[in-house]
Amino acid sequence: MAAALGFPVSLAEKYRPQTLVDFIGLEKQKKILGKLAANPRPCALLFQGAPGTGKTSMAYAFAAEMRAEVHHVGSQECKVERLQELVRICQYVPLCGGFHVVIIDEADVMSDASQKYLLSKLDSSEPVPNTIWIFTCNAVDRLEERFLSRCIKLPDFNSYGAGEAIADLLANVWRVEAGTADGPNFRKLACGNVRESLMRLETELLMA
Repeated sequence: MAAALGFPVSLAEKYRPQTLVDFIGLEKQKKILGKLAANPRPCALLFQGAPGTGKTSMAYAFAAEMRAEVHHVGSQECKVERLQELVRICQYVPLCGGFHVVIIDEADVMSDASQKYLLSKLDSSEPVPNTIWIFTCNAVDRLEERFLSRCIKLPDFNSYGAGEAIADLLANVWRVEAGTADGPNFRKLACGNVRESLMRLETELLMA
């Protein structure tokens, strides 16, 4: 069955939402980002929530909606030197002519030096033109208050109340991948984490 399915990537990656409207739940986040995408301005956004709740995926979908030039920084790459390089790049007009979107994942583990370097870039003292910074994190306890005060914090990312919608997603994915509507208990597989739910479904597909 696994060979027949022939996953080029994981189900979580294959069915990653590509636009803001594709996300399950997260209505407040979609509304805020939809308005900002329609009328963008330089700013810093903070996406806080548990792993697998769509923070990075929504950052990419937001950037795509704006047709922005995206720069992604992983948690282990967020060094002062890397940030300085990004600031230099963002001084130039993006190739698409609009905005730069800088996505920094797991910002809560960045060094104090990196946080301090960014302080002046996120306010009016040394702003980076046509740039929107997006910081994702699981918690904010390791982020300085001065840093947090420069960010627009979106409502916490979670999938509470979306269990039925996640179960429906799993059922649809099963029909596509397995070619049948007969499958496991999708409601039982669904949890508050969409990514984990899809990984559970992938296990079921591999065992089928």
